[in-house]
Amino acid sequence: MSSRSLIALILGCALIAGCDRHKAAPEQANTGAAAQAMPDEMPATPSSAPAAAPAKSVVDRSHKGEAAPAIGFADPQDKQVTIASFKGKPVLVNLWATWCAPCVAEMPTLDTLAAAQAGKLVVLTVSQDLDGQAKVLPFFEQHGFKTIKPYIDAQASLSIAYKANLPTTILYDATGKEVWRVTGGMDWTGKEAAGLLGEVNQSAR
Repeated sequence: MSSRSLIALILGCALIAGCDRHKAAPEQANTGAAAQAMPDEMPATPSSAPAAAPAKSVVDRSHKGEAAPAIGFADPQDKQVTIASFKGKPVLVNLWATWCAPCVAEMPTLDTLAAAQAGKLVVLTVSQDLDGQAKVLPFFEQHGFKTIKPYIDAQASLSIAYKANLPTTILYDATGKEVWRVTGGMDWTGKEAAGLLGEVNQSAR
């Protein structure tokens, strides 16, 4: 089995299963077929499907104080960086994919947050699409994001390291230590997100 096939199999069991929990029942009926497809070949929520009620996000603080994994991913210039490359300011890492409906729904709020917190908070939206730039760059062009940039992890190494469903968002303080991680979509311009982001100041004390 090739490494690409192995990654697709792992993501089929983990990422798709997690993202499917945010979708409506008619879409979940396709889970078996979806698990056999590579994640970045899956379409976003079909227009014919009824809208799903937003699933409640889950906050996990059990990894507080842990350093970020030293795993490389591509920046917008296709150069390899790690999360530690941005140490010195708090960093919000969002793991997402173009095929994940809750991920797509929260992206505009991440763009707004990144603009509002420019210079104070680094927002890294790291795609887990296995087709990398071929999927992600057209998506960014279509949506016209003004602040967030297309970081790409085409091997889905971060999702595997975190054992994460999508979307998963992790906050690191300025020293590179984890504060919390959130599984599930969120309005990153809302009061709940503001309260969570405020914890980075408590972590620095």
